[in-house]
Amino acid sequence: MAAYRKQLVTAAKILISVALLYFIFTKIDLIDVVDVLKKTRPQFLALALLFFVLSKIIAAFRLNLYLYQLQIYLSHISNLKLYLLGMFYNLFLPGGIGGDAYKGYVIKQKFKVKTKRVVAVLLLDRLSGLLLLFVYACVLATLLHDESLARFKPLVGLLGLFSIVVFWWVNKTFFKDTLPVFWKSFACSALVQLAQLISAWFILKALSISLQTVAYLFIFLVSSMVSVIPLTIGGIGSREVTFFYGAQLFGLAENTSVGISMVFFLITAFVSLLGIGYHFKKPELTTKTKETVS
Repeated sequence: MAAYRKQLVTAAKILISVALLYFIFTKIDLIDVVDVLKKTRPQFLALALLFFVLSKIIAAFRLNLYLYQLQIYLSHISNLKLYLLGMFYNLFLPGGIGGDAYKGYVIKQKFKVKTKRVVAVLLLDRLSGLLLLFVYACVLATLLHDESLARFKPLVGLLGLFSIVVFWWVNKTFFKDTLPVFWKSFACSALVQLAQLISAWFILKALSISLQTVAYLFIFLVSSMVSVIPLTIGGIGSREVTFFYGAQLFGLAENTSVGISMVFFLITAFVSLLGIGYHFKKPELTTKTKETVS
């Protein structure tokens, strides 16, 4: 019964992704989007890829900070391999075990830690990244040149600060084991999302977009938050829809906006595909002694 329900959920996600993509391409001309992508400048695309990879390396390090609080001193190389395999599972094997679920299962089996504690650190890892997406979105919202938003900018700025306080309270109240690394994990999340924001900026450069970059980057952050909602496969479809309506809201080129989304997806897919080797030969998890953990 559980397996049937899982297959049903996967099928629903695929259908939603396909439906959203179909909807988008009934609203814009696919040929025009392809023309936008044909003009991509490879040197900036390479830099976008580099910063995306950097963001994932920092994200893996952030997860290790949480694991150390569980007395699990996983080596950074082992953690990177496991993280990459999780990315591959999330995007390319939607019908199988999810990336986060697989990481949790492996860690629980090898280190004999309680399921509740593993789930807690994986959840915090996700929430920490989502928090910084929201904070950066608030910052960019205050920089947008939009008269309709002008009077709300002070409130948006305060909302960004308030979200940090709330997240700290949540950590202090419900996740006391990980509270000692709160600010370290916060700093890592800030660097992760900054690296992805720079990656998105280089995508803009690759597509020769020099006007209204703040608006495009703001939409990118919002689309990243939307893609976290588990309704589609790897955010496919939901990210494009967000870019499409974001472009309409700020008077941007819709074809170009969707093109940005597609380029970012291709970069994500390329990096995630590198984890396929660890699917066939599972990474051996090595640990460090407590004394060597910095």
